[in-house]
Amino acid sequence: MTVQLSKIPNGLRYFFGREARVRRAIEETALAVFNGWSYEEITTPTIDYYSLFEQGMGEEAANSFRFMDADGQLLALRPDATSGVARAAVTLLKRRERPLRLWYVAPVFRQHAKSRAEFRRESTQIGCELFGASGESADTEILAIACEIFDRLNLPEDFVITLNDVEVFNGVVENLYLDDSLRGKLRELIDSRNADDLEKFLSDYASPEDSRRFSELIQLSGKAEVFEAARQVITNQRSRAALDRLENLWRTIEALSLSERFEIDLGDVSELDYYTAVNFKIYLRGAGVRIGGGGRYDHLTAKLGKSEAAVGFVIDLDALTDALLLRNQNGHESEPASSRIGQSGDCIATLREAIAARRRNERVLIKSPEAKP
Repeated sequence: MTVQLSKIPNGLRYFFGREARVRRAIEETALAVFNGWSYEEITTPTIDYYSLFEQGMGEEAANSFRFMDADGQLLALRPDATSGVARAAVTLLKRRERPLRLWYVAPVFRQHAKSRAEFRRESTQIGCELFGASGESADTEILAIACEIFDRLNLPEDFVITLNDVEVFNGVVENLYLDDSLRGKLRELIDSRNADDLEKFLSDYASPEDSRRFSELIQLSGKAEVFEAARQVITNQRSRAALDRLENLWRTIEALSLSERFEIDLGDVSELDYYTAVNFKIYLRGAGVRIGGGGRYDHLTAKLGKSEAAVGFVIDLDALTDALLLRNQNGHESEPASSRIGQSGDCIATLREAIAARRRNERVLIKSPEAKP
């Protein structure tokens, strides 16, 4: 089969001009914030053992590009950055003082789109991870960093971070005695926000009253008022403990005057298996997809060499870039001004003029003799 080389594969793209400048500005903003909070850069291999990602991502890892190494080991193009960073923290960096703070910019690869709105097989994650610190103080540090990035991007009123605790969901599953496949089906139904289908599914495993109450629970979203409403529905101890933990985090957020940037959403169930407590997603108002997310994943590190507390988040650089460009599509952004230098027959004189302009920190553009004015 002949490949048409004038095209690129579906789900991949070039970035040029204004798009590239917006991406770079987002990167530089995020990295300045990470540095301000004393996080250190780490880079991880683009290719790694498939089993590494399978440990952290569960069934989602199957969406990676996989291939066999010469020694028969199954490898994958990195579908997630956190797994590799977590392994480095508990192996290469295990003797480093805790808390350990790391940041990264990493392309990740997925074979298939999650949805029509997210058809990207290669995207770039900007993120940070905090190891060796637990409790709402560490969780709030990560959330404060995310808020600062959007503040510095001049989006203080345009983003919202939705909070949940996966143990609310896990407590319900435990109480219903669901196996892994049924747990996955329940999570899909919660994500779809279809209360009728959810009640029908639960009717085989719970009383009509419990099914109705749980369907009400996953519809709950808002501010502090959510907690009292949820306690009218939740009866199992594990979920109630998670709700208490989430409320303590909310009180910390309120004490820092950040509550306007957050909402509680008990129906926002994490897709990744490694989250263990608080998890969150970041949305830009008016954008069709989420642009980031994160949470606590204390159990993943134990699978990779050493058990320790861990929390972090990522921003999808491509999704955020698209959202910012869409918001400003009617605005006119001119090219950065340049000192135009006419190309003459004397190449040396032209280049001397350009070098002198650059020493004055001017942006130069050498015009071709054939170029039209």
